[in-house]
Amino acid sequence: MKKIFPALLLGLVTLGSQAQTLPPANLPNPVPNGRLQVSPNGRFLVHENGKPFFWLGDTAWELFHRLNRQETARYLRNRADKGFTVIQAVALAEVDGLNDPNAYGETPLTNNDPTQPREAYFQHVDWVIDRAAEFGLYIGFLPTWGDKLHKDSWGQGPEVFNASNARVYGRWLGNRYKDRKNLIWILGGDRNPRHAADVEVWRSMAAGIIDGVGGADKALLTFHPQPNSLEDGGSSKWFHNDSWLDFNMFQTGHCRENNVWDRLQVAYNRQPTKPVLDGETIYEDHPVCFNARDLGTSSAFDVRKHAYLAVFAGGFGETYGCHPVWQMFAPGRAPINGPHFPWYEAIDLPGAGQMQYLRRLMEARPLLERVPDQTLIDNARDAHDRIQATRGNDYAFVYSTQGQPFTVKMGKISGQQLVARWYNPRTGESKDPQTFPNTGEQRFTPPGSGYGQDWVLILDDAAKNYPKP
Repeated sequence: MKKIFPALLLGLVTLGSQAQTLPPANLPNPVPNGRLQVSPNGRFLVHENGKPFFWLGDTAWELFHRLNRQETARYLRNRADKGFTVIQAVALAEVDGLNDPNAYGETPLTNNDPTQPREAYFQHVDWVIDRAAEFGLYIGFLPTWGDKLHKDSWGQGPEVFNASNARVYGRWLGNRYKDRKNLIWILGGDRNPRHAADVEVWRSMAAGIIDGVGGADKALLTFHPQPNSLEDGGSSKWFHNDSWLDFNMFQTGHCRENNVWDRLQVAYNRQPTKPVLDGETIYEDHPVCFNARDLGTSSAFDVRKHAYLAVFAGGFGETYGCHPVWQMFAPGRAPINGPHFPWYEAIDLPGAGQMQYLRRLMEARPLLERVPDQTLIDNARDAHDRIQATRGNDYAFVYSTQGQPFTVKMGKISGQQLVARWYNPRTGESKDPQTFPNTGEQRFTPPGSGYGQDWVLILDDAAKNYPKP
């Protein structure tokens, strides 16, 4: 259980007169299964009615900042139709989000002061959050991009946050959105704390949010860092023992080989147990390692591979990303790192549509009992042709990134006989099943091999009569 932060002393920082007059937000929010919370075993998220939740996210960082309402509705409908469940977007956006106005000519803060949020700007944010709920989508809500605390060499800033105003801003946001059940709070915004003072700013913002919503049980919070060292475990490096951090998030970045399974396991194995996922990985149509000349741009296979490896290694979901989409690139806007398509074409790139097959597979079997288990297989192989295994009590999945054969050590799940199917991550189709005794070792060879020929072996206890995904 999280500890509830004590009520804040209102006299610490006085909100500007404009912020003081803002009416409470009380728009309807049709999320039928309710708020999200951590599952009893500490590994997954569930709705407040107990229904399991699979996080299939999209990084739409500039959604609030760059799209108008018609464009927003088009984007949200597309993502809902493709099976996404979470849209990650930023209130104080990355691309000069304080000074460059939104689609309606509004900026978020008066005098770039976090204690003076502007009503007209946040009315549009309200609309987007509520429109997402109508599509059944949750918003992974970033109060700010990290450059507003730590500009660094590649951020636009300006740096406006300290511990005092971060708490006030967080409290204002929490109070405004306390009735929105489709909100997940994501602090950090692609920055790692440099020192203890930065850590305290984020802790203060978390405290403000919790006070604003009316208690720790009404806010689900995490932290979105930059890529960090393998042994650091993403957000768990700084905040794992903080009561406000409900689940860990890390970022593996935009290179092809990053041992995502090892990075995820660091946070997965820390105590107390908390869920973990990769909240930003290689984007579709992104310059690989920011070096398109030598390494090209990333493909649908690149994003599929990272997604399946991360989820099978213990992630409770995965966040997809697309290079033109995160920045909502369109003609007339300066491209960042050279996207090839405008956002409204890029939303239909093949990798985006293929992510739904990952969700479909995970939801086709008991979700909340699943664990990573490499003891199922004989050889995990190298990063480029990695083989990753996960299982429940009566089923198992084995992912072969390039269709390489592997040997399964039977007897790890229940059943005298096992039904085996090959599942195609590119199409969501399953091959005809075969039956094997659940003893000894069994060699399996995927239907195809080579670059882009990734396959999942599904093993089920025959007595359960599970349907194909």
